[in-house]
Amino acid sequence: MTQAAVARPDPYILDDRRIQDPPTKFSGKLRFLGPGMITSAAVVGSGELLTATALGAQVGFILLWLVLVSTFVKVWVQIALARWAISTGRPAVSGYNDVPPKIVKHGWMAYLSLLLLAQFLFGQAGVISAAAFAFSSVFPIGGDPYTPLSIGVWVAILAAGAIAIHLANRYDVVENVSTVLVVLVTVFAITMVFLVQSTEFAWSLRDLGEGMRFQVAAGSIGVALAMFGLTGVGAGEITSYTYWCVEKGYAAWTGPRDGSEEWAARANGWISVMKVDAWVAWVIYTVSTLAFYILGAAVLHPQNLIPEGNEVMSTLSNIFSSSIGPAGGLLFLIGAGLALYKTVIANVPLQARIVANALAVFNVFTWTDQRRRDRWMRLLMVLLPLGWSIIGVAISSPLALVVFGGILNAVYLIGVAISTVYLSRHQTDPRVKGGTFMTVMMWISAFAICLVGGVGLYNTLF
Repeated sequence: MTQAAVARPDPYILDDRRIQDPPTKFSGKLRFLGPGMITSAAVVGSGELLTATALGAQVGFILLWLVLVSTFVKVWVQIALARWAISTGRPAVSGYNDVPPKIVKHGWMAYLSLLLLAQFLFGQAGVISAAAFAFSSVFPIGGDPYTPLSIGVWVAILAAGAIAIHLANRYDVVENVSTVLVVLVTVFAITMVFLVQSTEFAWSLRDLGEGMRFQVAAGSIGVALAMFGLTGVGAGEITSYTYWCVEKGYAAWTGPRDGSEEWAARANGWISVMKVDAWVAWVIYTVSTLAFYILGAAVLHPQNLIPEGNEVMSTLSNIFSSSIGPAGGLLFLIGAGLALYKTVIANVPLQARIVANALAVFNVFTWTDQRRRDRWMRLLMVLLPLGWSIIGVAISSPLALVVFGGILNAVYLIGVAISTVYLSRHQTDPRVKGGTFMTVMMWISAFAICLVGGVGLYNTLF
């Protein structure tokens, strides 16, 4: 590691030297956005491309409104937890360790954060293999695009790329790469939706209107709950957003909490910037999710095609190829691969931070030791993609891991909501909580997340 890397100001250490007054104008706030772009990069991936498209294929336009509701409701917990992080300078897992009940001096969520390494390994293995499937379909290696050789080589290429991008472990690199990929994927999603208009599967404003009638068809309750859980920010994105807000500088620019009114004014100012950042990200990933859902509802639903997993990509690619021409199918596969790979790129530093923070909580190293923290993050950002690659290529249907990962994800989703409410009530300075409306929305958001997480846990176990 270079001396320059260590010499960078540590965003997790708050002192008076980095205090900076927040912008007051909206145009000024836009210059300090960034964490939301990384969140958008993590959100719009396998869940939106594969799942939202498949859900649209299953029920048509009738649940289009739920995309807006599900993404909107969960943002409030994200904002509340980020508010706590900015006011304390601490990342999420450090706060989770304070949430009772405690087991052997550590909060129960700290143990779960450590266990999530297993869920991370399996979940992203599926994403990187799906991205390899898309790129192999366009640029096969060894002849047949769907052989273990071609998929395996593409997995290796994608893993090596992810490691290389994050080897420096710099926030600005993560933000810049995420921003470029988010723009490209958003343009791709919107383009594909409007390309449909030149085919027999064209959608109309009447279709969109039908989808905004806040209705649920008989027998689609399960699909609706699945959509709520799978679209928008999840437990991992909500948790990781605190790291990006701190590393962007929002907490350091606010400074250490000294009880002064000046500190409260700065904190509220940078929290205001964070809220703009979170809502801009919401618009971006909601538009992308709506686009993928419309593709499923307009193209697949009328044909009674409900593909699963990678079949969503191959089916849509074949339809675009037959309707628009080979270029349409290739464009879809390249865009789909890019959307999936974007999630991999975002999840490498995201998951490395969560796991490293959990290790620090259990005294493997001191979180505020910048040199050791950086070393652990770098190591994890190599090991994670390698683990995803091995699992993604070697295991085709690991049922036990699916069940285990589902249980961890559902419990973690509930835990994030509970922890956010606890930290907001007990550790966030009352002067920066945001008033009654923000508190009510946080409670509504937390209740909805707990409900969906509980249903997901029940479905996984029974």
